[in-house]
Amino acid sequence: MPIALWCVLIAGVLPLVCAALSKASGQKYDHNNPRAWLAQQTGFSARANAAQQNHFEAFPFFAVAVLVAILGGGVIDRINLLAIAFIVARLLYTACYFADWAMPRSLMWLAGYGITIALFVQPAFVH
Repeated sequence: MPIALWCVLIAGVLPLVCAALSKASGQKYDHNNPRAWLAQQTGFSARANAAQQNHFEAFPFFAVAVLVAILGGGVIDRINLLAIAFIVARLLYTACYFADWAMPRSLMWLAGYGITIALFVQPAFVH
């Protein structure tokens, strides 16, 4: 199985990691009303929740881009490298979110988005 598909699995788990950190770091978690509880969080807990939401938003485009790249006949070594680069960018994005570093976080978001586009168009550049 290509490494890129393992990266899709990792990208699918990232939101859950952020959610767990958000819930563990805030006030006593309310299992009866989790959305209201999350809306009241501040600081690290709120940032971890926001990172979770962004990971969920980024996941579909990345997953589809990996599939398009593979099924479209892109070069698998290049696809794997781009998928790994996406995961690294998203991990750095998460670290920047946790640290409250807005500008580096935005740059990592942009890098991840650009990598996703590069994955999507891989089949067009097969020689």
